[in-house]
Amino acid sequence: MTATFSVLPTFLGVDQDDPNSPICVAGIPFDLGTTNRAGARFAPAAIRHASRMLTDGDHPLHWINPVAIPFADIGNFSIALGDIAASLAEIEAQAARIKHLVALGGDHGVTLPLLRALAKRSGPCALVHFDAHMDTWAENFGQAFAHGSVFYHAIREGLVDPRRMVQVGIRSPVERTVHDWTLARGVTMIAAQDVHEQGPVAVSDRIRQVIGEATAYLSFDIDVLDPAFAPGTGTPEVGLASWQAQAILRRLRGLRFIGMDVVEVCPPYDVAEITALAGATMAWEYLCLLAIGKD
Repeated sequence: MTATFSVLPTFLGVDQDDPNSPICVAGIPFDLGTTNRAGARFAPAAIRHASRMLTDGDHPLHWINPVAIPFADIGNFSIALGDIAASLAEIEAQAARIKHLVALGGDHGVTLPLLRALAKRSGPCALVHFDAHMDTWAENFGQAFAHGSVFYHAIREGLVDPRRMVQVGIRSPVERTVHDWTLARGVTMIAAQDVHEQGPVAVSDRIRQVIGEATAYLSFDIDVLDPAFAPGTGTPEVGLASWQAQAILRRLRGLRFIGMDVVEVCPPYDVAEITALAGATMAWEYLCLLAIGKD
């Protein structure tokens, strides 16, 4: 077994880069849509580096080693420097060629083109969305495609079924009109306080109830975690502990996931790889769920 510090600088140290692999990990170094602290463009490398800590054994609950399933790390997507619209188009085109993508963002704006690519292939999907923010603003400070407007556009464009959409950990300040618009679309919102009071079992049961048998996309914004557990993010909000999010994910076994992203890790504001490791761990948990599904 290779010593942790000598593991290849890919996600979980995989030595495959085949874009035709059934599952592909790709970095998306894009942060043009951030509204506070920039730097998420550096996240793919940081998450890959931190993922070395997850390579020395099986998942202690599922007894799965995701390295044993057929997945490849295909490097980073290209973007159009300084151009949000062109970058989103490039991301969508690259994602469309991949069978099952695990994306390492980047700011949350990258989720929109990923959902566009999926919708063209299979229609609107369900959505499990971990975040401190609803991200359903029509625009952010005059920018229509900033990282806080992702799911406004996803709902308006019919990329997701809002009646099969669950947002977990919501707690940021928000205009009442944005909050009410989101609920009126049929979105299920589980606030951070609800997670604390009800616990991971009840939350995961609620997610399962809403998603049902629909195919689902998982979008994990690292700022769903409290800054004590994820200081390296652009828009920190006091909230969930790492173990709570992890425990919820572990109970989503059997859902029909078709893609996932981890976004908003911001290495310039990280401390001792705390945030990068949290991001890597959530992607690792997701791959383990997929591996279980193949049993």
